[in-house]
Amino acid sequence: MHPAPSVIIFTTLSGLGFGLLFFLGLGQPAATGTVAFVFYAIAYGLACGGLLASTFHLGRPERAWRAFTQWKTSWLSREGVCAVAALIIMGLYALGAVFLDSDWTLLGWIGAALSLATVFTTSMIYTQLKTVPRWNMALTPAMFLAFSLAGGALLAGAESVAPWLLAIAGALQLAYWAKGDKALERSGTNLGTATGLGDRGAVRAFEPPHTGSNYLLREFVHLVGRKHAQKLRMIAFTLGFALPLLLILTPVQGFVIKHVFAALAVLSHLAGVAASRWLFFAQAEHVVGLYYGKR
Repeated sequence: MHPAPSVIIFTTLSGLGFGLLFFLGLGQPAATGTVAFVFYAIAYGLACGGLLASTFHLGRPERAWRAFTQWKTSWLSREGVCAVAALIIMGLYALGAVFLDSDWTLLGWIGAALSLATVFTTSMIYTQLKTVPRWNMALTPAMFLAFSLAGGALLAGAESVAPWLLAIAGALQLAYWAKGDKALERSGTNLGTATGLGDRGAVRAFEPPHTGSNYLLREFVHLVGRKHAQKLRMIAFTLGFALPLLLILTPVQGFVIKHVFAALAVLSHLAGVAASRWLFFAQAEHVVGLYYGKR
C-alpha cells in the first residue's frame, strides 16, 4: 500500500509551476519575446501537468468540473477556482511579455497573488483534516508555500532570494518532521476516544474489522518502517535543499557551466520534493488506522 503517484506528481509539479508563475508575475526574470515564451512554457507545463495528474485520482474524472461549484465550503473547489484564475491572468500577462514586449505590472501582481493562493488552497485541503493530526497544523501550509517559492526562485534564476528561500524551506521541512512525529500522540486520539468507551477503561479491538484489504486500508493506512523513513528523509533533505543550495552558491565561471549547475539544482530540488511528498502521504497516520490496529 503506497500513496497514489498521481497525488505526488500533482503536489510536486503544480507547486513548482505556480511558484515560477509567481516570480514571472513579479517580473523576474524581466524577459520578453522568445526567452519569456520558454519560461512561460515551462511554468504552464508544470502547473497544468500537475493539475491534470490530480484528475487521475478521482473516481469519476469526467465530473471534475463539479468541484468548482462548492467554493464556499470546499478547499478543493477554492483550489480549482484559484488555479483557473491564476492561469488566465498569467496567460494574459504572458501575451503582453511574449508578443507585445510589454510589462503590465498590475496584471502580473494579481497573477502572482493568485498563483500563491493556489498553492495555499492546495495545502489547506490537507491542513483542514483533523483526522490526520500530522497534517492538521500550521506548518503544513507554510511548508507548501516555502517549497513552491524555493522551487520557483530556482527556475526563475532569482539568485538573490533563492538561497534564502531554500534555507527557509529546508528549516520548515525539518520542523514539520519533528512536530509531525508527535502529532498523533499529542492529539489525544486513541481507540477509547474514537469509540467513546475510554471512560470505562483501556479499550482494545477483539479482532480486526476485516480479514482482507479494503478501500480504507488502501487509501488511509500506510506503514513506513522507521529506518526506511529516516533514509528517505535524508534523501529528501539532501536532494531538495542541501545539494541545490550548494550548487547555486558554488562560484563557477562560464555561461554554459552556470546554466548546467542551475539545471542540476532544479532537478535535484524536484527529486527531493517528490521524496518529501511521498513521505507526506505515506506517514499521514489517519486515525482510522486505530480500528485496524495499525496505530
